[in-house]
Amino acid sequence: MPDEQHPQRRAGVRPSAVVSSVRAHADEEARIIGRQLDVLDLGGGTGGVAVPLAEDGHRVTVVDPSPDALAALARRAREAGVHDNLTSIQGDGDSLAGVLAEHRFDLVCCHGVLEFVDDPAATLRAISDALRPGGTLSLLVAGRLAVVFAKAIAGEFAQARAALTDADGRWGRTDPLPRRFDLDLVEGLLTGAGLTVAQVRGTNILGHLVPASLVDSDADRAALAELDELLVAGPGREFLRTLGNGLHLVARRD
Repeated sequence: MPDEQHPQRRAGVRPSAVVSSVRAHADEEARIIGRQLDVLDLGGGTGGVAVPLAEDGHRVTVVDPSPDALAALARRAREAGVHDNLTSIQGDGDSLAGVLAEHRFDLVCCHGVLEFVDDPAATLRAISDALRPGGTLSLLVAGRLAVVFAKAIAGEFAQARAALTDADGRWGRTDPLPRRFDLDLVEGLLTGAGLTVAQVRGTNILGHLVPASLVDSDADRAALAELDELLVAGPGREFLRTLGNGLHLVARRD
């Protein structure tokens, strides 16, 4: 499951707002418990989440199926001077229990992974088992409704209908994502894994709807990201979280 085989897995599934939120949460948890966190980044790839957390002083273990991604992670960690805080293991969500043995973590990041594993429920159970009591999961998954709206706006009504009615939220046989999620489905999976949902946010609500030709500078991207943040922050707008290209959930193990 190398990154280059799944370009959409890395493209847009880890917006900077999510990384910033995870870093802020980790720092707050470290302050409360009085030490830096042990973090697992499942499907962490080249270190988009892991390296910033390691820079903050946390101890991060990255589990990813791609040897190329792990090699790139090692180079990035060395360049950032955080290689001593990072451990990399080749594996995936379906083999998580085997590669981790008895290691337990304060925080698990699982971003853009459940779309590709064979059994999302089993992966979440393995994540729950890997968390210490009171530990936190940061989960980011692709949202179904986002692609329905995007396809409809593009005039691709048959694909929009397929994405809305397909059991896995796919718009057709050539859809590069094996599955997308409705909010109630992913919340049910988390509950079934013994995790309690503490926070839900939609990410990239507008970004995937705006033509790329209109977003051609860092200033444009920053303005669009700020607008997304304002959309989900206002009172009475909770329904917008379901329209995010990504659904970011924070859950705790009791």
